[in-house]
Amino acid sequence: MKKRNTSEGFGGFQFKITLNDSKPSIWRRIIVPADYTFFDLHCAIQNAMGWTDSHLHAFYIGEKRNKTMITIQIPDPEEDDSYRGKSLDERKERVADYFSTRIRQCVYCYDFGDNWDHTVLFERLLPRDQKIVYPKCVAGKNACPPEDCGSIWGYEDLKKIVQNPKHPEHGEMLEWLCIDDPSEFDPSAFNPDEVEFENPKQRLKEYERGFGGV
Repeated sequence: MKKRNTSEGFGGFQFKITLNDSKPSIWRRIIVPADYTFFDLHCAIQNAMGWTDSHLHAFYIGEKRNKTMITIQIPDPEEDDSYRGKSLDERKERVADYFSTRIRQCVYCYDFGDNWDHTVLFERLLPRDQKIVYPKCVAGKNACPPEDCGSIWGYEDLKKIVQNPKHPEHGEMLEWLCIDDPSEFDPSAFNPDEVEFENPKQRLKEYERGFGGV
């Protein structure tokens, strides 16, 4: 399934990231450097979506829960992933070696409790342009759900509760969101110009320090 993509001479890979089952759709369009690893892509997705990188994650190429599926993540030496198929280290796997006209998309799962599945769709390769600094978020719609709100279905319930002052959990939800007024909670809010990308190399150092240099 892995296929080397000749990315020499290109500046970036353009992806559309869509949070599965979100209605209205929560999505981002990002461009990342052609030499990015999957860990670097993970960082870009976190920043563009608005997540806080507080949970585990993995990329899945192929059908989930199938032995032909490839899992790309930071491996846990204490966990047996053999039942899932092939598992690879995302710090070593390059985006350019997978995405091409043959492999167009994968699934990025964030938080194995809430299971935020995102479809990562490869759209195109862009020529190198010295005037453009990547990564870059060029478009998107709707705000990222709050962390730990109980999956996309929990998020739908949360929105209904916040919008209904008569709901018995209305006050509790406002307190949980750390807001005083429902108008402060805007699920449609998103501005691609406000996305700030952290340095993935620095993030990796922090990650490895936190997990004992895995």
